[in-house]
Amino acid sequence: MSFWSRHAIFEKNSIVLVIGILIVIAIGGLVEIVPLFYLKNTIEKVDGVRPYTPLELAGRNIYVREGCYLCHSQMIRPLRDEVERYGHYSLAAESMYDKPFQWGSKRTGPDLARVGGKYSDDWHRDHLKNPRLVVPGSVMPDYSWLADTDLDFAHIAQDLKVQALLGVPYTPDMVAKADADVVAQATNDSPEAADLIKRYPKTNARDFDGNPTRITEADALIAYLQMLGTQVDFKLYDDKANIR
Repeated sequence: MSFWSRHAIFEKNSIVLVIGILIVIAIGGLVEIVPLFYLKNTIEKVDGVRPYTPLELAGRNIYVREGCYLCHSQMIRPLRDEVERYGHYSLAAESMYDKPFQWGSKRTGPDLARVGGKYSDDWHRDHLKNPRLVVPGSVMPDYSWLADTDLDFAHIAQDLKVQALLGVPYTPDMVAKADADVVAQATNDSPEAADLIKRYPKTNARDFDGNPTRITEADALIAYLQMLGTQVDFKLYDDKANIR
């Protein structure tokens, strides 16, 4: 039987062809995927990247809950126009504790990977209350009710435990102090803030929503936004040659 005759079996029998395709895909997938489980440097560790504080994690949960990722990505590509507009291109390690990551594929609004510290808390409060106040052409809906909704962090310690099971390095001490850390980070001049910053370096600890009498969902969301892109010293990764 010639080669062409043998090949005709696949051409004339769709079931055999499908089985052959699946076998080839399976072999190719194993060759590509299996080595990743044995590589220790799949994601290069970068100095400065830390787990989210309990307040930031609560804010991230709100960010995901409200579907912010549908209009805002958190991944700057290594292209000159993106770098000049948004800042240093994203490093894989910056998302190593994101479950799930917020890279996104669509930008109705700007990329938020470097939004931390770019605007004041007042700006974020106005933006959530009425986006058109600070960005006249914005099509973003208002989220003014976040500042009127008390943050429910009764289960934040359990959230940290689940994240730890997924590989985020939360320690038993971090879990035990989760509730207290939420209060410390969202309170001006909290005596526990110094202890919080020891566990979570480069943490912003202050009243974020402008209302020191309560801790709201706006506190959590703004705390999360204000830390995005602030953990890594990008001067150490300034490689212009890799920007096309």
